[in-house]
Amino acid sequence: MHFNFSTDEILWTLTFAALLVLLVVLLGRDRARRFPWFTASMAFVVVRLLVGKLLFHRMAPVAAGEIFLPLADLAAIVSLLLVVEIARRAFAGAGRRMWIGATAVLLAVGGTVLALWGPWPSFKTLFAASLISTLRLMDLFAQKADLLANVLIVLVGLLVVLFGRYFKAGWHSHTQQLAIGLSMASIAQLTIRGAVEHIAKNTTIHSQGDYKRVMDLVNSLNNANSIIFLVVLVWWIACLWTDEPDTEEQGTGNRDQGPESRN
Repeated sequence: MHFNFSTDEILWTLTFAALLVLLVVLLGRDRARRFPWFTASMAFVVVRLLVGKLLFHRMAPVAAGEIFLPLADLAAIVSLLLVVEIARRAFAGAGRRMWIGATAVLLAVGGTVLALWGPWPSFKTLFAASLISTLRLMDLFAQKADLLANVLIVLVGLLVVLFGRYFKAGWHSHTQQLAIGLSMASIAQLTIRGAVEHIAKNTTIHSQGDYKRVMDLVNSLNNANSIIFLVVLVWWIACLWTDEPDTEEQGTGNRDQGPESRN
């Protein structure tokens, strides 16, 4: 019997399996209660992978957009809530002024990147009374919200690594391990996204061979992103399976208190 699997299929299968194992660890080791938005985010990735595998290239573009874009919008919202969850877990006990100042700085940086990265369509294009315009608006929201979430998680991850040990996210804590993994995945996604956009802007297609080379390069970049995410998934599985140091379970007590409960 001869099996012929493409790189895309192998990476999809490994990623899907790793996500299922991660969800089992989150639920079985009672981590989902402490990190509900992280759990929801991983569940959304599973659903989007499965829906994409079953329906991609099997439906008309408009019908596919009506299914994929609402999922993408919900996933982007969950990603933003995940940023808040990691920040609250990591810096529980920080003063109100510190929270306000840090939040303002992070949102200013994220908003600047959001405004400068990528084109913004015209108002008429987005708000025309048609199904296509609605789908375009949903697509724009998903892209921009996902970009903002990636930028913010990188910044939050950097703060966690630098200052987490002074609060509730010391080394080997689950909060810091999640923040590091999320930051690595976001850095990879932002890098690949920037590279693909650069290729699209600076490449002129003269022949079918040129088009094939560009598509092969883009596919290789996407595969690299998938490999990095797979490594991050394995890292999370290993980290979340073990308990944090000096505690049996941190589901109760001061570590579970948000900043508002400690002011």
